Amino acid sequence: MKSIEEWERYKRDLAFNPEIGLMIDISRMKFPTGYFNRMAPQMQKAFQDMKALESGAMANPDEKRMVGHYWLRAPELAPKREITRDIQKTLQAIKEFTQNVHAGKITSQKGKPFSRILIIGIGGSALGPQFVSDALRTFKDPMKPYFFDNTDPDGFDRVLGELKGALSETMTIVISKSGSTIETRNGMVEAKAVYQAKGLRFDRHAVAITRTNSDLDRIAKREGWMARFPMWDWVGGRTSETSAVGLLPAALQGIDIDALLEGARLCDEVTRKQDSRTNPAALLALAWYHATGGRGEKDMVILPYKDRLQLFPKYLQQLIMESLGKEKDLNGHIVHQGISVYGNKGSTDQHAYIQQLREGVNNCFITFIEVLKDREGRSFTIDGKATSGDYLNAFLQGTRRALSEKDRESITLTIQKIDARSIGALIALFERAVGFYASLIHINAYHQPGVEAGKKAAGQFIQLQAKALAFLKRKKGKSFTSEEVASAIGAEEEAEVIFKLLEHAASNGDHPIKRKLMNPPFLSRYQVKA
Repeated sequence: MKSIEEWERYKRDLAFNPEIGLMIDISRMKFPTGYFNRMAPQMQKAFQDMKALESGAMANPDEKRMVGHYWLRAPELAPKREITRDIQKTLQAIKEFTQNVHAGKITSQKGKPFSRILIIGIGGSALGPQFVSDALRTFKDPMKPYFFDNTDPDGFDRVLGELKGALSETMTIVISKSGSTIETRNGMVEAKAVYQAKGLRFDRHAVAITRTNSDLDRIAKREGWMARFPMWDWVGGRTSETSAVGLLPAALQGIDIDALLEGARLCDEVTRKQDSRTNPAALLALAWYHATGGRGEKDMVILPYKDRLQLFPKYLQQLIMESLGKEKDLNGHIVHQGISVYGNKGSTDQHAYIQQLREGVNNCFITFIEVLKDREGRSFTIDGKATSGDYLNAFLQGTRRALSEKDRESITLTIQKIDARSIGALIALFERAVGFYASLIHINAYHQPGVEAGKKAAGQFIQLQAKALAFLKRKKGKSFTSEEVASAIGAEEEAEVIFKLLEHAASNGDHPIKRKLMNPPFLSRYQVKA
């Protein structure tokens, strides 16, 4: 009887959008009676807020800028003609550059065709390109991508180890809107040094994606890099995948960027419908609001049952958490909003943490992503029963039921197959769901003051390290505890940080610092090596 009731609820609650090949099932969300009617006024305001955003309203008062990533796939909607022209001109430049690279008209310093791409960026300048690259890569791709997406020296070395012997045919794309992002700057400096050590000119292999007249833009122009592509103030990093940030690496890899843009554009059109029951982004936003009490009371778990979508939860983690994690609402009231996001691919999830999701603390809701097409071509039958893809589908259905049996709520998104068009649609779907949800909870999804606070603190700590090391060099031959160093440089309140900085410095050969280890370790003594 329960299965029959669930089937009736499924038929009632299933939304199908044939324009983008998407089904969204909210039948396993326990909406209270009258929920959609009660939320209708707030949702209508969300529709109007989105319309204003797309019309060029000042969406980010902190930085006095518009937010217009939707124009990237429909340039004619931009509020100014020059913006429309800039988008169209940049897209054409990406295609022409890519065609010339693939045709061998643009080659490396040694005249070799480019076969590798090293993409240097962080956050939205890396997560989107990484996700799309992994989701759509094939063995026939004309160029293979690699990423510097941190400032970890060992991470640099691992990637460069994979590029060993192929650096002379590797193009490096440096991505930073501000042009001064520290992690990206460090990756660029390290890459440039390796090119030079191999007798290669970095400028003959380098491309910049940045804001006009940024530090990076000036460097690329002065040094004569191969090409420069723009980033605009009105595109945030986490919503930049359909700008040059995502399109240039994808095009060079061999991905159909026109199809990617078409999928995103069609999804934008579908999600402009002002009927919440047929608008998939509105349905997601309302489901999130219900599941979290509009206060982030539960985590969002993303479970894609497809290996090609394994990086999607990581991509969504930034999009959702950086957009929605805010201390204050639009009126300046303290609200501490946000939704925590994590995920794993199915059916790995069943061997990882489904046990807790089903029987542990009930502090999450699940979004399944189902892909109907298994592979190109036919699969063979295992044990005369079913294919590997049949088993994967059965695991998804089984997990969905097992969670439902324990009153764990879930949403299921179903797409026909993985291709550039469907990936574009998924990206746009969640971008717009974030925008709608932000309106429902009355916060600004398009600024991130918390990120800037961390960057500012990091810069201060680098300065502290310089002072501490300079003091030890002046006192060569003498040893000091971290507290003594902190006191000597007038930073007593930063003794803990000084300890951590000196521990790191003494553990690496880059600084002439040695440590006499004590127990407890904060009594250790540091001095410049003789």
